[in-house]
Parts: sequence; structure tokens; C-alpha cells
Amino acid sequence: MTSNAIRGIRRKKSSLCEVKVAVIGAPGVGKSENRYKHEVLVDGEPILFEILDSCPKTENELPTMETLQWADGLLLVYSITDRGSFNFVRRAKEALAVADPEAAIPLAMVGNKADMVHLRQVSAEEGEILAKDFECWFSEVTAAEQVVQVAEAFHELCREVLAARRRNKQSLLDRMLGSKAARAYSRGKSDSALPKD
Repeated sequence: MTSNAIRGIRRKKSSLCEVKVAVIGAPGVGKSENRYKHEVLVDGEPILFEILDSCPKTENELPTMETLQWADGLLLVYSITDRGSFNFVRRAKEALAVADPEAAIPLAMVGNKADMVHLRQVSAEEGEILAKDFECWFSEVTAAEQVVQVAEAFHELCREVLAARRRNKQSLLDRMLGSKAARAYSRGKSDSALPKD
């Protein structure tokens, strides 16, 4: 291949949509401290997840503002066998609300270690009620064995993040153009098709 031919080849820009997820949970809920990237398809759309799996050293160490500001969405994790980890998730969400009352960061919540029902301290109903209070998706899983269910938690959170981005984009468009013009613009009409005031 000649150098002219090589120069003519342009690298295709990545079509991956990036979603940053912070996994928040108390020590011992079945996760580890790590930061990694993972490519997946969510509803047919390629997504590059950047996942920050934070792991506090104590149950009193809540997520930092830096972590909360970095993330597009939060995956809240507790162990069904540990009431303290359930309370940690509640405190972490309350801390977020106090730090930034206007924050509408997408959330999903997972009760881990669902296979250990004989040691259960938190009922599924309590998890569902808390998720309803947080207005977020909820599931109980066994992270070590149920890869599909864990993946679904990330996919659901991704859907929430993408929906929030679309709402924010539309809101910005509304503010920039005025609501009547923005609605017409989003439908693909030209400015000349808008009614004259």
C-alpha cells in the first residue's frame, strides 16, 4: 500500500457512547475496589462503561463529592445479609441529596447475596420500598453466580443515564430556542414553518 493510500484511510471515530458508573456500597457487600472499562451492547447501542467500584474502609466513610460528580449514574449495592450495608446505602443517598439537592443523578439499587436467604437480615420488600423512595430500579442478585442479572442492573442504569441525557438536551434546547420553537425544531421543521408572533 502506498503512503498516499495510507493517508487516504481515515480512522473511523468511535461510535461508543460512554457511561460512567460509580458502584457505591459498604465494605463486605460483595464488591471490590477497582476502576475498569467494559464495552457492551445495551438495546442494540454500543456502550463503553467506565466503572468505579469504590470500597470504603469503614461504614462511616461515605462516597466523596469527587466520586459523585464524576459519575453519570450510581449503582447502590447492599448485602441482604447485612443490615448495616442497607443503612449505608440509605445514608449515601441522603448525603448526595444534602450535598446537591438539585442533583438528579440516575440510580439503580441491588441487594447482593440473594443466595444466602438463611442469613437474610433485609427483606426484599424493604429493598423495594427503599428503591421506590429513591425512585430507582431494584433487584436482588447473587453477583458471584448471576452474571446476567448483574449485567441487567448496569443496563437498566445505562438506560436511565441515556434518558436523563436526552431530557437535559431537550431542556437546553427549550431554554435556548423557547419552548414553541424547540418543539418545532425537534420535529424537524424549519424556522420559516413556525407561526409568526
